[in-house]
Amino acid sequence: MFTGIIEELGTVSQVVNLPDDALQITISSDVVLSDAQLGDSISVNGVCLTVATRTEKEFTADVMRETVNRTTIGALQAGAKVNLERPVTLATRLGGHLVQGHVDGVGEFVSREHSENWDVVTIRPNPELLKYVVEKGSITVDGTSLTVASVDDKVFTVSLIPATLTHTTLGLYQAGDRMNLEVDVLAKYVEKLLGASS
Repeated sequence: MFTGIIEELGTVSQVVNLPDDALQITISSDVVLSDAQLGDSISVNGVCLTVATRTEKEFTADVMRETVNRTTIGALQAGAKVNLERPVTLATRLGGHLVQGHVDGVGEFVSREHSENWDVVTIRPNPELLKYVVEKGSITVDGTSLTVASVDDKVFTVSLIPATLTHTTLGLYQAGDRMNLEVDVLAKYVEKLLGASS
């Protein structure tokens, strides 16, 4: 479980393709490796990955076909910047919202409206995800906990403060780029319960 508060931008060092459409990804970082052990989880662009090996400055994770097919992880190349976060602990402040690291789908970066103090970003999600997106609700974009500013039948917007633009990959995106989306898990549970009771 994560909070969606990104701790640092890591850099992809290597991506190795494996049989069965799997891959192995190596990422260089500082903060998240300070206390990481083998088997620990780290959120990489919103995808919960397990530390398979580590050195002082890098960790490697195995990515199975399901994850490659459902996320943008398979498109990463050496040199790419990625959002990194360690799992929440009982002593951690929950500054964002409850994030599982289980990506629901991929969205497309549509446009950016820049101002002096913030950017308003428009994102087009997979259509089936829009029913979970509500104005002023929470959404996770590449692992970053954000508040939905507006939503219609095709897109939603989020407002990004300078800290988010500087310390996450969201300041780097351009029109057409794709990002991982995780909707609020509470909405999915409510839908399941209502469906079971009808």
